[in-house]
Amino acid sequence: MNRVLSFSKHYHRAIHHRCETQLQTAGPVASLIKSRSVIRFRGPDTIKFLQGLLTNDVRKFGEPIGDKTANLPTPNVPATSVPPIYAALLTPQGRFLYDLFLYKPPSSDTKLNRTGTGPASEPDEPFELFADVDASVLDELLTTFTKYRLRSKVEIDNVAGEFSCWQRYGSGPPEKSSDVEEPEASSVGWGAGEDGAAMSSSRGGNLGWQWFKDPRLACLGFRGIFPSNIIPPLIEADKETDEQNYLMWRIEKGVAEGSTEIPKGEAMPLEYNLVGLNAISFDKGCYVGQELIARTHHRGVIRKRIVPLRFQDNDGNEVVNKVIPGSEVINTASGKKAGLVTTAMGCHGLGLLRLEEAFKGSAALSIQGQEGVKVVASKPDWWPSDWVQDIQQHTAVA
Repeated sequence: MNRVLSFSKHYHRAIHHRCETQLQTAGPVASLIKSRSVIRFRGPDTIKFLQGLLTNDVRKFGEPIGDKTANLPTPNVPATSVPPIYAALLTPQGRFLYDLFLYKPPSSDTKLNRTGTGPASEPDEPFELFADVDASVLDELLTTFTKYRLRSKVEIDNVAGEFSCWQRYGSGPPEKSSDVEEPEASSVGWGAGEDGAAMSSSRGGNLGWQWFKDPRLACLGFRGIFPSNIIPPLIEADKETDEQNYLMWRIEKGVAEGSTEIPKGEAMPLEYNLVGLNAISFDKGCYVGQELIARTHHRGVIRKRIVPLRFQDNDGNEVVNKVIPGSEVINTASGKKAGLVTTAMGCHGLGLLRLEEAFKGSAALSIQGQEGVKVVASKPDWWPSDWVQDIQQHTAVA
């Protein structure tokens, strides 16, 4: 894992000195996401157990695969894997605790046998799901799930030593969803005799893992978990880059991730845009914390949201590394508090801001106690139209 993308060091210098994003022109790159760990749920009650806890509908993991998938098929390998699901575990009061990307492992007909000449045959393999989770709260997360397990027939294991999380992103992945993906992008299964990408993924003892379209947004690229003893397919020797570049890419899209950026036990999931990120199902039935989520959603009034921020001085020049998470954002024109900076990196950040203050007088936003640091809030392109209408309603009256 010592290979580092050639532009990565230069890009880090840009973050610290010019705050310039080169990922727009660098082409698709990939990062090992060390801030995430992998756990496994195994046993006959896995779906029932998770269905009663998580915000999204996990029953689709037990359904037959339909015609449409969100993985990336190669010419010779049919798309036979279930797309991953993004979901969250909440407190009983409806506050955010943990986010999870859930994956169903490749079935025997999408894995090579040990000779590499055909599909594997494992008829008695137990039902299991994998999840990539925030590594900083791994032990606490495992304890929480174990507490909820009670008599359910499900094992919950830390498999971080066996599997790693990766993200593929940059200018290559499409900005809009499409049923037909790029020819260069690949899902990986048996058939490596014709497919070089499948060959590269078939190293090691666990075969058939593949890239999937990020279940949150197409513009985030592709995500996957892979055996830790291999380099995933489609990663060129000069296109592996530091995780910090993925963080910057995500910040610029206005997407928070993990229990630090989405404050554990405090954050309201709808304010952190989890509906727009496909993390919440409103027709799945009961789960922990559902009551507050449903009530807030149907009331239809979200006055604060996470938005991308850019930090500048009075002349419009980028201000780098002078803002820390937790800094208050104020509207100097109205004198009102607009919100808080939740994440900061270079001259970019994320902020939980009141829509009225953030966009009505955006030119007047600054950091409390650092009035020379101006804050520019922006609306992500992926926001649904009804969120944009909310902004217009909030800012109609000056």
